[in-house]
Amino acid sequence: DAGFAYVYQIYGAHFCFNAVCQQEGIAEAVLVRAIEPTFGRATMQTLRSAKSLRDLTNGPAKFCKSLNINRVLDGVDICDSNSPLFIAQNPDIETTMRALSPTITTTRIGISKAIDWPLRFYLDKSEYISRRMKRSL
Repeated sequence: DAGFAYVYQIYGAHFCFNAVCQQEGIAEAVLVRAIEPTFGRATMQTLRSAKSLRDLTNGPAKFCKSLNINRVLDGVDICDSNSPLFIAQNPDIETTMRALSPTITTTRIGISKAIDWPLRFYLDKSEYISRRMKRSL
């Protein structure tokens, strides 16, 4: 159901985290590809060593490892702040958006079907993008 985590393993080694967006039976979720590690950095760096702070969380498997997100968290309520994994609203969203905009819309990465669908979004000036695309759609 919408508002719950879908955590799955890829390549038999790495985990990915999706935020489910539709009711049960309708496949629709958002793959979280990267985050800016604004707090808890020491813990993240203990869980996953990286060459730089940018490289700590700039990919779906990287940020999952840095936050210890694995199949145990599959199905948790990501709208409940008491959950071990949740999505919170940025209290400074307006400042963040002014600093990092515009939002870039591109095609998705690492898929073989619907490769031309513009379903990937990121903030252009963020340092923590997993992979930049050459053009916006």
